[in-house]
Amino acid sequence: MSSIPSSLVSSAGLVLGYKVARDTGNRQLGGAVLATAGVGAFALWKRDAGPLTASLLTAAYIGAFGGSHPLAKKIGAWPSVASVTAAMGAASLIFGARKR
Repeated sequence: MSSIPSSLVSSAGLVLGYKVARDTGNRQLGGAVLATAGVGAFALWKRDAGPLTASLLTAAYIGAFGGSHPLAKKIGAWPSVASVTAAMGAASLIFGARKR
């Protein structure tokens, strides 16, 4: 049975959340996209790596979102989003893998 990779869900949440907020001017709508993807990623992480890892990766996801804001002031918005998305995607690939 195939499924969507958790790294794709978490990465899409960060990128699309920012894009929706930027393009619509509605930060709450962007936040809803971010949160929805976060809930989906949590469910995949929990299934694949257990509740503790899912909780830690969710904390990292929230931290990536929060950290992108001050980073954007230094390097720009899209480079910041790309940086935190790459870090979150890598963390999801490494730590969110299916238990064997």
